[in-house]
Amino acid sequence: MLTVFQDLEYREWQLPARIWRLKMKKDNKMPVDASNLIWIDLEMTGLDTQSDEIIEIATIVTDARLNILAEGPMIAIHQSQQRLDAMDEWNQRQHGASGLIERVQKSDYDEARAEAETLEFLQYYLPSGASPMCGNSICQDRRFLARTMPKLEAFFHYRNLDVSTLKELMNRWAPSLSEGFSKAGKHLALDDIKDSINELSYYRDHFLRLP
Repeated sequence: MLTVFQDLEYREWQLPARIWRLKMKKDNKMPVDASNLIWIDLEMTGLDTQSDEIIEIATIVTDARLNILAEGPMIAIHQSQQRLDAMDEWNQRQHGASGLIERVQKSDYDEARAEAETLEFLQYYLPSGASPMCGNSICQDRRFLARTMPKLEAFFHYRNLDVSTLKELMNRWAPSLSEGFSKAGKHLALDDIKDSINELSYYRDHFLRLP
């Protein structure tokens, strides 16, 4: 059963905080469950964890079987034009074509506000310290969160559930299976999370062969 977060037409987190809090209390009937998983993805101005900045964050909560319970806030985080102009050619092209640069320019969210609203969403579904950080090459995201959103980083268990680990093992141990799955690769945070969930489901069914 999906929640109010998937009813937003563009999935951008634009409802005033007072409105979406009321909607959550009214519409959300899911109990807090420590076995749920938090999936997260960030888009950044680059890969340098000490100098680049987050420009988009999204989260999804699944149950332990990878069924999506709720899509969280998909937030473009404002950065200065100087910071955006300093991005390399790949990031300029990719984030320009996806519309993310324009959303970042128009956004009134900073890191603190994005962190607070993401945390408020997650607390409806599981307690602090329960879920590993789930995603692809998730250590990179964790480094950015530790620097710019430390409260959100601390909400996760210290372990990671990194889908790319299984990808590397499959490519070495069962390379023929690699042709059975391909990601959309849109480089928008929410879409990338869905790619990661679908990828892990594929590995579970075809590589690990679990029921």
